[in-house]
Amino acid sequence: MEGDGVKFVRWGYEVRTSSEPCISAINSYYHQVMSYGRDRCVILDALDHDNNCVLANILAAHFLLSVDPFRASSCLLSAKLHLENATFYEKLVFESINYLISEERDDDVALQLHSKVLKEFPKDLVTLKRAQILCFYMGRPDLSFSLVNQVLPQNEGENYLYGMLAFPLLELGKMRDAEEAAKRGLNINEEDSWSQHALCHVLQYECRFKEAVNFMEKCSPSWSSLSSFMLTHNWWHVALCYLEGSAPNQRVLEVYDNHIWKELDKTDAHGAEVYLNAVGLLLRLYANWYLEWHLDVLTVWALAKSGKFSEAADLLKGLKERVSRMNIKKQQSMQRAMRLAEAVYAYGTGNDKHGVELLGPDFDAMDYKERAYKLANRPEAEHAKAKAKALEESYFN
Repeated sequence: MEGDGVKFVRWGYEVRTSSEPCISAINSYYHQVMSYGRDRCVILDALDHDNNCVLANILAAHFLLSVDPFRASSCLLSAKLHLENATFYEKLVFESINYLISEERDDDVALQLHSKVLKEFPKDLVTLKRAQILCFYMGRPDLSFSLVNQVLPQNEGENYLYGMLAFPLLELGKMRDAEEAAKRGLNINEEDSWSQHALCHVLQYECRFKEAVNFMEKCSPSWSSLSSFMLTHNWWHVALCYLEGSAPNQRVLEVYDNHIWKELDKTDAHGAEVYLNAVGLLLRLYANWYLEWHLDVLTVWALAKSGKFSEAADLLKGLKERVSRMNIKKQQSMQRAMRLAEAVYAYGTGNDKHGVELLGPDFDAMDYKERAYKLANRPEAEHAKAKAKALEESYFN
């Protein structure tokens, strides 16, 4: 029961605070995370109402880590100072985030701690979201699927859950199941941007480019409240569908100018999130690649390609130094990433031959080859080629 300084967050779990506005701000933050909203800073309002609340402080520390590290450290310290009086739910969330943002973290341990929260508190979909993002960067869609499947019985029919189910399914190549999950998510909430994104992935994978563009452009009025990343990333997918459907390049550039780069005109835009999708689209347009790269690697290529060789070399050197400070396990997992960064630098400087030599014939950046390589020497290759050609000719020309 509420009382004695305990209230409940939206999942129904206890939090030590006497402030209803503090809980309201935490719930608003949870909604912003799940909806990929651009007002995640609302978690700071929770601190204004109860600066001693452990949950508010640890969530704020996680939010602030990349934008204000000093204040993030202050929030983390405050959470630690009041941890003894926190509820069990708060203590587990604190443990998982505190380790996640630590410099010496082991990704496997971080994932175990998030799984521990979900075993005790399966309705906490924001903890699930953090865990899935971690799985994404670990390249483990199987674990991401396992986690969402673990909490599915307790969240049947819950808003935002099915987009979170759809994404690891499509990463695992289970396109029919992914499409079904995404559509169920949209039946619950047609403005669920993660379900929209997942369905676009499926349509794009199946070369249904015009259908994907029509679907996403129909959804686009609901994107105005999205974070810079999610808004520009959804438009990035629209641009790729135009590109892969052999539309005139002008259409791709119109999306870039009017919906991706233009995001920077907004006073609350997050530049790094925009650059990630903007440079990724330019790289895709130039090199005909289809992979999502981390911002640092994209920037190495962009700097080198624009003739700023010393800046690109400095960034590459910085990446190497950063990797050298990681623990041995993390260094091993980053070897391919560094080889990729060096190859992209070579490619950007015009030394394509050296780039190919760095990667070698067996390099696989994300544990799978592009579809063209997967189809090589398989009987369905010719069928896929013919289908793609027919779609290209009928859709956008």
